Amino acid sequence: MATTIKKGIILMNLGSPDSTQIKDVKKYLNEFLMDEKVIDIPFIIRSILVKGIIVPFRSPKSAHAYQTIWTKDGSPLIVITKQLQQVVQQKFDIPVEIAMRYGNPNPTVAFNNLLQIMPDIEEVILFPLYPHYAMSSYETAVDYMYEVHKKNKYGFKLTTVEPYYNNPDYIKALSESIVPYLKNDFDKLLFSYHGVPERHITKGDITGCHCLKVNDCCTVASKAHQQCYRHQTFVTTKLTAELLALPDNKVEQTFQSRLGRDKWLTPYTAKRLSELPKEGIKKLLVVCPAFVSDCLETLEEIAEQGKQTFLEAGGESFTMIPCLNTNTLWVATIEKLIKNKL
Repeated sequence: MATTIKKGIILMNLGSPDSTQIKDVKKYLNEFLMDEKVIDIPFIIRSILVKGIIVPFRSPKSAHAYQTIWTKDGSPLIVITKQLQQVVQQKFDIPVEIAMRYGNPNPTVAFNNLLQIMPDIEEVILFPLYPHYAMSSYETAVDYMYEVHKKNKYGFKLTTVEPYYNNPDYIKALSESIVPYLKNDFDKLLFSYHGVPERHITKGDITGCHCLKVNDCCTVASKAHQQCYRHQTFVTTKLTAELLALPDNKVEQTFQSRLGRDKWLTPYTAKRLSELPKEGIKKLLVVCPAFVSDCLETLEEIAEQGKQTFLEAGGESFTMIPCLNTNTLWVATIEKLIKNKL
């Protein structure tokens, strides 16, 4: 595809430790949890909490969890993102690089790789691998890229692809990835999204008076929805369920990966997995649309821990549907969204 302006592409994901060794996991968790958009409390308190309590106690457990999913080529998230880079590259005649919000490869490496390939590059298109807008995912990733771009005084322009939680092509790709799993008998399809503290939702409310303050706030039209993670996840679930023609009693939405004692978005996935068998839900399908690449939160937290919780509570079958990863329709969606910016 010809383009008059010299451009490049960066696919950006969350990141992963460099290895499953405790020292590497500690380094990764420190970077991740010290992000003020992840744990949004004053720096000194955050530092004491993260470096003095969470990381020392959590690192060995996290290292063990990573060991259960690690591949011969490394972290699943990094491996899959590199595979995605390769297939997306086949769709463009301009260079495609990857960057992680935490860990490696970092934004500077990605930017410099593009400059090495194309010294006179004029614009970089950033594609965040986060369908929904959240302060602790999409926002921090994009802000970090712009921060690095400004700090290094790059001469090229940086342009970002907006959240695509309701994009018809994304919904189609997500729906088609689920279809094969609906052929077998199942009682319910559970949409499990990464959770966030409720205060992130109210803090991100650009109106200051809507999110979690108005009855049924996610269904009442508001400008706040532009940056409301909760609203956007509900929309993804609704559009996907409608496209799959699933009745309401076959669909449920929950939120996973809670950290700390603050109130996070509910219902909690782990809690519902222990309750569903008692409600007659014995055959469960689970999909995690907040993640487009399989990672610790899908492969270990859901496919291993979640399955164990569900089966021990009386469930009979538990199937985690893989993330979009390098799904053909997903790649086509990425291609189309990026081309809209070229």
